[in-house]
Formats: sequence, structure tokens, C-alpha cells
Amino acid sequence: MTRTVIESKTKTAVMGFDEPFCVIGERINPTGRKKLAAELEAGDFSTVEKDAVAQVLAGATVLDINAGVVYNSNPNPNETEPPLMRKIVELVQGLVDVPLCIDSSVPGALEAGLEICEGRPLLNSVTGEEERLEQILPLVKKYNVPVVAISNDDTGISEDPNVRFEVAKKIVQRAADFGIPAHDIVVDPLVMPIGAMGTAGLQVFALVRRLREELGVNTTCGASNISFGLPNRHGINNAFLPMAMGAGMTSAIMNPVGLPVTQKALAAKKEEVAAAGIILPEGMDDETFVTMFGLGSMQPRAGKEMEAIRAANFLTNNDPHGGEWIKFNKAPAKAGEEGRGRGGRSGGGRRRRG
Repeated sequence: MTRTVIESKTKTAVMGFDEPFCVIGERINPTGRKKLAAELEAGDFSTVEKDAVAQVLAGATVLDINAGVVYNSNPNPNETEPPLMRKIVELVQGLVDVPLCIDSSVPGALEAGLEICEGRPLLNSVTGEEERLEQILPLVKKYNVPVVAISNDDTGISEDPNVRFEVAKKIVQRAADFGIPAHDIVVDPLVMPIGAMGTAGLQVFALVRRLREELGVNTTCGASNISFGLPNRHGINNAFLPMAMGAGMTSAIMNPVGLPVTQKALAAKKEEVAAAGIILPEGMDDETFVTMFGLGSMQPRAGKEMEAIRAANFLTNNDPHGGEWIKFNKAPAKAGEEGRGRGGRSGGGRRRRG
């Protein structure tokens, strides 16, 4: 049975067809996040710290680390990314204990991350492009790490799933030439937006089955790609992920965190409640308020996609006896009540009878 092992200094994550779905947290990535990019260029890592902790608390199994900032002061990523990658990897592995995924298009940044990373990280990524194969596969062999293989080559990204399968097959074969086993290749078959291609979901499900049955490899994807440009993206994602899991997909690169309720949304709801003449208990805190009215939480929590994944793990017997599902659905402790037992009592012991 195919198993891809990813390790930190103290924890192991395993991708496999009979393993719980592996969630690779995507938030530590400045692409499309101007505020984070500016912070990183200024040497401010506070958002990275928050994102790392929040994603692990939300259930991420692995954290993706991308240092792809285009500095205003120096636009050459070959010079700026390697030292930044080193700093972020060192910081994150000092904060959380989950394994990491080193993510960059710059080979020097990948090696910088591999040099500093403790354990056995996942490398992201190699493609079917000849130059990329020659640059990345030697790194994979040298550091004995698994790698994400993206199904595009020198001709670009094909809309034909058969072509994408052949690209994946080529990468697996070339990796074998370097002595890299198929179980260390995690194929991304490339998810297309369903809003632009109505067969995108069906394509991925069929591709994942072929990759599992014919190549025996684990698979991953950028989960949110499927819903790009559509309303209620979480609804699409929540349906897509369990269906992909049913087809054999074993991981996804995604955001596991449900964003907290904003102050603007909170204020608007309070105005609505007051206008309706609803009288609330005096001194009600904001967290209780947003929970009561179904807004979510003021704190980062596991997102709806994580709920769908936990349910699918249970339904596929990758959560024996539903322990993780039950744990996931327990109401979070209120401030000051962490560690309390039933009835709000501290400690877990029984009261003695007199």
C-alpha cells in the first residue's frame, strides 16, 4: 500500500489510501496578499506566526511555507527568496510541531528550506518541464524527501486529462531514474475552475482514480481552484473535497481556517438586532452574540471545509469509532474554562463520598 511519509522533528504525517485525509495549510504564502508581502519585506513575521498557529489549531496536518515575495528593494527572487525561506522555516518549526512543505519556484529557496528544516518535509514542486526535472529531482534524491509533481510540462497546462496523466507518468518514470520511489511522488493533477469548465470535477475524479490504480501514487490539489470565480465558494469546496476523497485523493493544499467575524459585520448585526426590538441579556460578550445569531466566531476556527473532511474521514473508516469527529464537534471552551470537566469543575477526579 502506498504511503508517503512527511516528518517534523517530533511528528509524522502519512498520506495513504487508507489514511486520514492530509490537510496542507496554505496560508503562509504572500502570493496575492499584499499586506503579508509588505510585512515580510520589512522583517515583520507576526502574521506568519498567527497563521501558523491558527492553521494547526484548525486541523492542518502539514504547513506549506512559501517565501515568494517580490521585494520593492530587490526584484530578483534568486537573491531574496533563499534567506527569507530559511527565516520562515526556522520560525515556524519553532512555533508548531507539524511537518512542513517547502514551496517555491526558485531552486535555491527550496534547498535553503531543506537545509534548515528538521525532519522530512514535502517539497513543492516539480513539473514535467525538462529544466525543472533536472533542477528538482536531484534535490529530492539528495535530501530523501517526497515531492509534489504538478501535471504540466513544456507545452503548458492541457485541458485534456489524458495528457495530464501522461505528464504525471513521465515524472514518476523520471524520478525512478534517480532512484526516487513512486510512494514519494504526490501528484497534483491540476484542478480547473468548474465555472469555466463544466467537466472539471469529473475530470479530476477520473484522473485521481487512474493515478491511484495505474501509478500507485498519492495525490493532492489546490482545493479552492474548483470554485474560483463562483458565489458561495465554501459550498462548492465542501462538496468537492469528499467526492475527491471518494475517488482516491489523499491530500489537499487549502486554508483550514474559517475567518473570524469582522467588527463591521458584528456592528451591522447588532444594529439589526436592536432595530428588531430584541432585548439581549446585559453584558453579553461578542463571542456569545455571534454564536447565538449564527455569524460564526470572533476567533479563527476550523472552516466548513474541515467539517466536510472530518465527516468524510469518518464515513470512509479513516476515523475509527468517530473519535476525531466527536472531538471536532465539541464546543470550544470559554475563556478561563480551559481544562475544566463536566459541569465546569476543574480536574477529572470523582468526588469522594463522606
